[in-house]
Amino acid sequence: MGKLIRTSTPLLFQSKLLCSSLSYLFFSLFFAFYTSLSPTTKCHFRSSPFDPLHAPLFNYPQSYGQHKHPIPTIHSSCNSPVFFSDYSFVFNEIQRLVGNSSWDSSGLRYVRGNKNGGKFGMNYTTKKRLSYYDYRGDGIEIPCGFLKKFPISDYDRIAMESCDGVVVVSAIFGNHDKIRQPRGLGFNTLNHVCFFMFIDEITLKQLYFHNLLSRKTKENRIGAWRIVEVSSKQLYENPAMNGVIPKYLVHRLFPNSKYSIWVDAKMQLVVDPLLLLHSLVIVEDVDMAISKHPLYVHTMEEAMATARWKKWWDVDSLRIQIETYCEHGLQPWSSKKHPYTSGNSISLHAGQELEQAGSFGLLAWWASMDWAVAWAVADVPDSAIILRKHGVGNNLFSCLLFNELEAFNPRDQLPFAFVRDKLNPKIKLNMFDVEVFEHVASEYRHSIKHGPTVTQSTKTKKASPSLLANGGIRTKCDKYLEELWDQ
Repeated sequence: MGKLIRTSTPLLFQSKLLCSSLSYLFFSLFFAFYTSLSPTTKCHFRSSPFDPLHAPLFNYPQSYGQHKHPIPTIHSSCNSPVFFSDYSFVFNEIQRLVGNSSWDSSGLRYVRGNKNGGKFGMNYTTKKRLSYYDYRGDGIEIPCGFLKKFPISDYDRIAMESCDGVVVVSAIFGNHDKIRQPRGLGFNTLNHVCFFMFIDEITLKQLYFHNLLSRKTKENRIGAWRIVEVSSKQLYENPAMNGVIPKYLVHRLFPNSKYSIWVDAKMQLVVDPLLLLHSLVIVEDVDMAISKHPLYVHTMEEAMATARWKKWWDVDSLRIQIETYCEHGLQPWSSKKHPYTSGNSISLHAGQELEQAGSFGLLAWWASMDWAVAWAVADVPDSAIILRKHGVGNNLFSCLLFNELEAFNPRDQLPFAFVRDKLNPKIKLNMFDVEVFEHVASEYRHSIKHGPTVTQSTKTKKASPSLLANGGIRTKCDKYLEELWDQ
């Protein structure tokens, strides 16, 4: 008679809870892996596989700077993922491009002024400013700031002129931000990319206070950033206007650089700048790459938001600015604005509300409404990060936009579409998805502002009664609004 053999179930499989947990873990990992590879759901980036710099570039004292953690991102996925090429390939390719001796990174002649006096820039009339938009390459001198010397040391100026490849630029005026170090840098980037941070006297004092800089050294450096002190007393009263000098005149501050990346001080790059330039500018064969605005499509929307949230104190001047642009051809975003890709327009409901409010009486309506617009490729950028290939078209665009900022206010999103659309010849532009923007940089809140600024100390100047929609008053933006409603 055969002997009965008893077999026991391994302990690993005796627990139903354990089996369920393992199954859940397996499927979760599989789903996460599948999702990460899906090109339609994730902004898919590839960083350098060769010796990226994982360690922090600089260790700050705990007392320095507010807002230690970035603002949470809104989007976790995107429709247009960006793929980065191998770091070594990108590095060699950019080195080859910047070494091209025939590359003229300027190509423009600039209006010169008295370096010992006068204004830094010049408030030209609208007619005079518009006369420079049709550029024929005939050697005419373009107004582009620098009517007097930019107030930095000669030691720093020589270093800036020696930067003949790629430069990353940022600025802090009024001590409103913390200096943040770039992350994810490739092993060769710091040796071949210039990082310059412009600061004013107030910001410099805080850096001394936290022992981040020494008064004994001539060259100030914090981590990747070379610190350049700017005497803001010789420029504009408004710190925001001083900030747009390195932001839009970067090609003049670094006349020998071939590529540049502007990074607002509230932003921290988390992807190597060479990879960004290669994927967003070089591969796309464009002059400039800039993100779409996360909320607004049309210039009028940005103007109303600027007034509503008191981002600029003089509402009447905002009205004059937008009506000036409407009078000289500004139209709302549409698919006709080739070669910029089209997308969804403003909703019908919002258009009806706009029509009832009428023209720039929109300001009163907007202030009482909370609504969202279906955004798409737009007339309004998020200009916190700007990637540029220096050359005639891009430099001209930057000069003309700077002139508009000086003529009206430092809100650079307002004249963006007007300058872009009116400029001849057109620049090649890559307005990438806001989801991409959120994946290549971390955004932080501004520090608490210590002391008054122009926008804080000046009482808001409201729009004049003629702006309100009553009595059938016609304005220069009626055609703009009619086009907007038709969409």
